[in-house]
Amino acid sequence: MTGPAAATTDASTTDASTAQAPAADATTAADATTAAAGTPEATGSTPRRQARGTRRHDAIVRAAADVILRDGPAALTHRTVAAEAGVPLAATTYYFHGLDELVAEAGAVLAAGWADHAAQHVEVARAAVADGIRPGTDGHRRRAELLTDAILPVGDRTATTGFYEHLVGAARSTALAAAYASGRAALDAALAQMLDVLGLGLDEMLVVAVVDGAAVSALAEGRDVRAHATDLLEQLLSALDR
Repeated sequence: MTGPAAATTDASTTDASTAQAPAADATTAADATTAAAGTPEATGSTPRRQARGTRRHDAIVRAAADVILRDGPAALTHRTVAAEAGVPLAATTYYFHGLDELVAEAGAVLAAGWADHAAQHVEVARAAVADGIRPGTDGHRRRAELLTDAILPVGDRTATTGFYEHLVGAARSTALAAAYASGRAALDAALAQMLDVLGLGLDEMLVVAVVDGAAVSALAEGRDVRAHATDLLEQLLSALDR
C-alpha cells in the first residue's frame, strides 16, 4: 500500500481569481504582516498567529487529501480545496508555493494513514495469535482475512472503488506518486511485522500486490472485493504448504 489533469490548471487563472478577491483572507495577511514586523509589540501575538496558521495549513492539507480520495487527483484545484476546507481561496496559495506542493503534502498524509492502519492490525494479529489461530491449513483463512483487512481501506464498496481509482490516477501526478513512493517503506515495515507475528515467510510487497490485484479485478467484474482478496491470499498461503 500510491497528475491530475485538473492539477495542472493554468496558474494564471488561479492568480487572477485570487487577485479579484480583495482582502479575501485577512488572517493570512495579518500573519504575513506579523512575520515581517518582528517588533516587540508584534511578538506577543506571534505564537497565537503561528498556531492559527498551522491549524489552517493542516486543515487545507487534510481537505486536499479528502478531495483526492473522494474525487481523484484530477479533481484537485485551489478552488476545490478551498471549498472543502472552508477557507478563502487566497489561503491555498498563501501557505503553499504551488499545487504540486499541496498535492505532495496531502499524499504524505494519506500514505501515513495507510501505514498507521496496517500498524493497528499488527496488534489485531497478535490478539488473534494469542487466541489460538490453528497452525497449518486450518489457520490459513483467518490469516488471509487479517492481512486483507490490514491492506484494504475501511468502508463499503464505494470507499474501496474510490481508493483504487485514485491510486491509478496517481500515475498522472508526479507529486502524488512521489509521496506514495516515499511513504511505502512505513507500510511495508508494518506489514512485515504482521507477517512475522502470523508466522508467515512471505514478502510484504507480494502480499500487497495480491490484495491490490484482487481488488482491481473484483471491482471491474462486480465481485465482492474483500472476499475475493481473501480467497486469493488463502490460496497463496496454502500453496506454501505444498
